[in-house]
Amino acid sequence: MTGLFLKSLLGAAAVLIIALLSRSKSFYIAGLVPLFPTFALIAHAIVGAERGMADLRTTALFGLWSLIPYAVYLLAVYWLSTRLALAPTLISATLAWVAAAAVLLVAWTRLHGG
Repeated sequence: MTGLFLKSLLGAAAVLIIALLSRSKSFYIAGLVPLFPTFALIAHAIVGAERGMADLRTTALFGLWSLIPYAVYLLAVYWLSTRLALAPTLISATLAWVAAAAVLLVAWTRLHGG
């Protein structure tokens, strides 16, 4: 239970840092904070401890491929932000991420056998 509480504190700290940075003169740095590997560290520690180093390597490789849906999301936000209001931009970009992530999952499952 303590571990779960500490993990939730990490998430809350990330949100707080993003909120503070978004109000600062260097607001764009708020876009870097979600890329800090907070959740990747947690996932890698759990996979490495519970499944071993080979599965950790597979998880890291999949993490590299997961940058593609994130890039699709960022490109959609960048492109749509000049064409739509905030909410439709973010909803559309999120849907683009979901679509790209679905394609990635199907491709990964077919190539790596699940």
